[in-house]
Amino acid sequence: MNIIAVVQARTGSIRFPGKILKPACGKTLFELQIERMQKAETLSDIIIATTLNSKDDKIVDICLTNGYRFHRGSEQDLLDRHYQAVKNENVDAIVKIPSDCPLIDPEIIDKVVNVYINYHQKFDYVSNLHPPTYPDGNDVEVISLSALETAWNSAEMDFQREHTTPYIWDNPDLFKIGNVTWETGLNYSESHRFTLDFAEDYLFIKSVFEEIYPVNPSFNISDILNLLAQKPRIKKINEIYNGQFWYKSNQYKFNTMDEMLNNVIL
Repeated sequence: MNIIAVVQARTGSIRFPGKILKPACGKTLFELQIERMQKAETLSDIIIATTLNSKDDKIVDICLTNGYRFHRGSEQDLLDRHYQAVKNENVDAIVKIPSDCPLIDPEIIDKVVNVYINYHQKFDYVSNLHPPTYPDGNDVEVISLSALETAWNSAEMDFQREHTTPYIWDNPDLFKIGNVTWETGLNYSESHRFTLDFAEDYLFIKSVFEEIYPVNPSFNISDILNLLAQKPRIKKINEIYNGQFWYKSNQYKFNTMDEMLNNVIL
């Protein structure tokens, strides 16, 4: 199955401009994230979806230097940017991962994608966000190309266009939706924050990389949690923002009939 990850990336963050270009261990956080994603075994390719804004020429320069594939599109209509990036690809599904997840674990990517691969006849969309259980910043959404195209054609609300997938997960009557929960049975989504939105998040993520990356560049989520247990001062750096994430939806409800396998535990 041909599955391509699309990483939305831009420098114009309102809360923390240029955040993905901040350095750690001699690289940008953007490069470190792509390096981690390249370790996922289920991805056929990775395409960087950036904007036409000249401010994002810096992202294009990094892509050209590192040989990353990229597409430039609408700054505000992220749904269109995702669709245009893959519409001419021979692709079965895309994996939507934002560029503010530098600590994303490739093993978690593979777990979510494998659920889609194994149950693709049952699901149009599989994520680990509805409800979330992994530490925030391990966001993985897998969307069939047909579901993405339907959303692209049908979504009209600004929020649905700006965030790509809300039209899908707000319409469980139209799409077969699956969710992957953490196999530990724990829920760290609101107590552990690995995502990049604020300056404190950068200091946290930079600290994690500087502690682990030089000795273990392939570190996983367990290595991060072990570090935080040993050095709780690092966890405290950004914990003021714990539990703040855009995809929390009170409207989303699972279907019945064993939730149609929607809550898959791996």
